[in-house]
Amino acid sequence: MRSFLKLIRYKNLLMVLLTLVLTKYVLIKSFSSQSFLSNFHFILLSISILCITAGGYIINDVFDVLPDKINKPSKVFIGHTISKRNALISYGMFTIIGLGLGVYLSIASSNDSYSFVFIFTAIGLFLYSKLFKKIALLGNLLISSCIGLSIYLISLFEYPPGGLIEIMPHIDMPRSAILFYVKFSFIATFIREIIKDIEDINGDYAAKMKTLPILIGIKRTNYFLLVVTFIFLYFLSRNIYVTFIDGSLSIHNSIGILVLPILYFFYKLLHAKTKKTYTYLSNFMKFIMLLGILTMIHY
Repeated sequence: MRSFLKLIRYKNLLMVLLTLVLTKYVLIKSFSSQSFLSNFHFILLSISILCITAGGYIINDVFDVLPDKINKPSKVFIGHTISKRNALISYGMFTIIGLGLGVYLSIASSNDSYSFVFIFTAIGLFLYSKLFKKIALLGNLLISSCIGLSIYLISLFEYPPGGLIEIMPHIDMPRSAILFYVKFSFIATFIREIIKDIEDINGDYAAKMKTLPILIGIKRTNYFLLVVTFIFLYFLSRNIYVTFIDGSLSIHNSIGILVLPILYFFYKLLHAKTKKTYTYLSNFMKFIMLLGILTMIHY
């Protein structure tokens, strides 16, 4: 059981669940007490997202046995504590449950077209594990988009077309808040995914992948990360300025808390040379992501 929980990255799933709960019951609720997404449907949506995500983790490990034996031999479960057959069965079950609930919820809420979001996400995660993660930046962008999409999905079901305008005249306020966290999650995940590519360069090279560190080298990839991190800082600074001008001081101070950790991250990245340092930076970026999501409480 312990190996299976690690296989589906239960800690990451708990963080996704926390993000979904805060998005609905803290961020969105701060703008309106009315809701188009019932508590029951929210539970179904959360289970759908978590199942598809868990399935993505499993199929990724199924395809990554070779590089993982080099990069992190102590964390290889497929073929050891969990058979490949059972892993594939688990992947199928999680994905089918996730897709089934997502499609049902889309139809039940009279938004049939939303079904394609769940279908394309499941297909995208499979193709990522099978093909896209071997291609520089493409796999990183896909995973980052999926993380941001989980937040956006809540708003899609919470505010169906036309419904938001009726109950909330100042539509730009919730939209800008939601998009801030979508962008925040996207950029933070993208940075972390590139760092993980640097960590896994030896195994990825053995598996003949074409990740960014393999194509241009670790040093140039580090320069690229510094640029993206600087963009991340600019993005946060701009939002701090906007919330300050709007008079939203609690939000202004909350977002401002993120600046110091990212500056520290930038400093450590500037001097990063060893795998141990990149592993630390990967974990630290996860901490920044958690801190960022918790700022929803101040809305």
